[in-house]
Amino acid sequence: MSLILEGFMGSGKSAVGSMLALRVGLPFIDTDSEIEKRQSSSIADIFDRFGEEAFRQMETSMLQGLLLADTEAVISLGGGTPVRRANAPVIKSLGRVVYLRASAETLLKRLENGVEQRPMLRGYDLNERVRGLLESREERYLELADIVITIADEDIPEICDRIIKRL
Repeated sequence: MSLILEGFMGSGKSAVGSMLALRVGLPFIDTDSEIEKRQSSSIADIFDRFGEEAFRQMETSMLQGLLLADTEAVISLGGGTPVRRANAPVIKSLGRVVYLRASAETLLKRLENGVEQRPMLRGYDLNERVRGLLESREERYLELADIVITIADEDIPEICDRIIKRL
């Protein structure tokens, strides 16, 4: 069974996921990184060239491929992946879902210097955009979550410890 990390951008899914994978002895798969490798392009460039809908379809295809491959891994999802209804049954079929839940304030601190690499934030007021997207996604994250880990300023090993205790 895989462990799937979901949460808003900046919640630490990739950093926590890579350490968690080492700790539980599973491979780590970051869906955004895998899409970038397959497309030989950054997420920002993919959005610019093909648009958000094409990127969301790439996410869905990636999830379906993981399910078909029946790979056991720690999987970090892109922040918007759970929002797409078609992804929900695939995500749930992959394994246990851990929601890394962070407040808007925590996320704003973490995201303030990386806006240009995040196409969903570019060109918007950061505060308004993060709060609006988080509000619109929160219910979906909670619906899919088997485990909710609320994070603030903990270090990565501590977050991993908390997840492992809840498994």
